[in-house]
This record gives sequence, structure tokens and C-alpha cells, in this order.
Amino acid sequence: MKKVKWKTNSANIDQYLRPTSWQEYVGQEKIKKSLGLILAAAKKRNETIDHLLLYGPTGLGKTTLASLVAKEMNATLKITNGSALQRAGELASILSSLEEQDILFIDEAHRLNRSIEEIIYPAMESRQLHLVVGKSLASRMVSIDLPAFTLIAATTRPNLLSSPLRSRFGAIFQFEYYTVDEIKTIINRSADLLKIEIKPEAISVIAAASRLTPRIANRLLKRCRDFLEVYNLKNIDAEIASQALKFLEIDHLGLESYERRFLNLIIKKFNNRPIGLNALAAALGEDKGTIEEIYEPYLIKIGFLQRTPLGRIATEAAREHLNE
Repeated sequence: MKKVKWKTNSANIDQYLRPTSWQEYVGQEKIKKSLGLILAAAKKRNETIDHLLLYGPTGLGKTTLASLVAKEMNATLKITNGSALQRAGELASILSSLEEQDILFIDEAHRLNRSIEEIIYPAMESRQLHLVVGKSLASRMVSIDLPAFTLIAATTRPNLLSSPLRSRFGAIFQFEYYTVDEIKTIINRSADLLKIEIKPEAISVIAAASRLTPRIANRLLKRCRDFLEVYNLKNIDAEIASQALKFLEIDHLGLESYERRFLNLIIKKFNNRPIGLNALAAALGEDKGTIEEIYEPYLIKIGFLQRTPLGRIATEAAREHLNE
């Protein structure tokens, strides 16, 4: 079997595994259909596409889709992060460097502060950059015309975006978790790209633990690949896949050690009584935002955790799973 030799780091492998065409992009069919119509209409009118907002859990392909939109429109994609844009000058520098039909992709858009948002409003609506030059009584407003460009924003927390910002997007798309069959297709494609021989039953093991998320599926496949190469094996079977999961302390449903600890804390320490977010954060030694963004989404998705008016409780399904 021919092996792939990588001269660079794991991030380059992730980039290599990204779909490069609409045909290779698995899942999110409703979004692809709607976007296809928007792109076709824009190309027919020879216009830039409307500003787009993409939201949903991390790892579902928002950045990949933005890159495919840019490729479809023959546009240059410029990428930044909401947490990196803390000063007006930083955003102004990016906006003023844009050229006609460029696409600006802002990941983690919910991290933008309000002063930055206010600069974005006229840039999105009238393609103008308004800046205050000077200080105190000597200050004055300067307006700079911007080329026709498209802003694509991605976020995992759409509720943290201000209403004025959300209203300025021409289309808003919610990314859904993938189906098991879609994840299997993605794993099979990635294994083929990496020149890995993998058994169907191993694909099933990885897919079941992938949390219905392509990024996680590819991460688990890479760890199985490590076992394959270190132990000079010919292929990945279900046993190797299970060993890789055990090594990573991930169970067959994809729960990681911190999530099991979280559920056990609710069930055992608090006797599964409704427990508030502040008490959970104190008991875990974690920030409340970390619990809401990292700990809880998947547990709620699979029905292991409920948010009630009185607090969080673990479900019967969670108790049964932890006792397996």
C-alpha cells in the first residue's frame, strides 16, 4: 500500500481533507440548494452575492462552505476572526485592503465588540468606511468608499450577535448535525485521500463516536492512522478503532472524559437535583461560557442533559449510559 508522507504539520492534513468542490461537500443539502440559487442569480446579474451569516456548532463545515462560495464566484477569500478584531483600526485596515468582489470571512463573529459592529454596518449597507480622525475638538469624520464585497460571518452563538448586525445579512443559514451515513461517507473519502485501508466495521465505530461532526470524524481517523503506522498494520479494523477511542478516553457514543465527569457531578454530587449554572461552574472550576459552549451542546443533542427553569439535570438515558 502506498503511504502518504507529510512534510508539514497536522493542520495541513486537515486542509488537504477539506472538500474542494460542491460535489465533494457532503451534507447540509438544504443550505447547498439555497446557496446554489443565490450564487447562480448573482453570476447571471454579474453582481457580488449578498452578505451571508452561517451559524451552528463548531466543526460542521462553515469555513469550508465559505471557501467553496469564493471558489464558485472566482473571488478572493480573506479570513479573519472576531476575537482578533478588537480595535477600529484593525478592521479598517482589512476593509480598505479589499478589492472588487472579494469575500471577507469573519469566524466567531459573536466575539466582535459593539464598536467594531458599528463600523461594519455602513460597510455592509452602503459600502462605506466611516472613521473618526483626530482627538477631542480636532476630530473629524472621514468616509472612504469601499469596493463591492461580500461579508460571510460564521458563529456558534447567533444569540450573541446584535439585532442590527443580524438584520444586515441577505441570507442566514443554520448548519445541522450530520447523519451517520453522511459521516461514514466523509470517513471513507478521507481514508481514501490518506491512502488508508479501513474496514466498514471500523468506519461504523468511528462514525458512532464522531458526534455527527466531520471535524471530529477526521480527527479520530487520524488517530487510528497513528495506530496503523506505529504497529505496522495493514488496515484499520473495528478493534483498532476501538483501541484508538480508548486511548483518547472517548467512549462509543463520542463522550469525552470531561463530559462524563460533568454528568457524574450532577448525578452523584448533587443527587441529580436541578443545579444552576453558577454552582456547576464553581464545582467544575470552569467558566460558565465554557460549560454552555463546550460541555452542554452535544449532551443536550443526544438527550443526556436537560436545561430546566430550576437548573440542569441528567436524564435517565445518561444514567444508563454511565452505568454500562
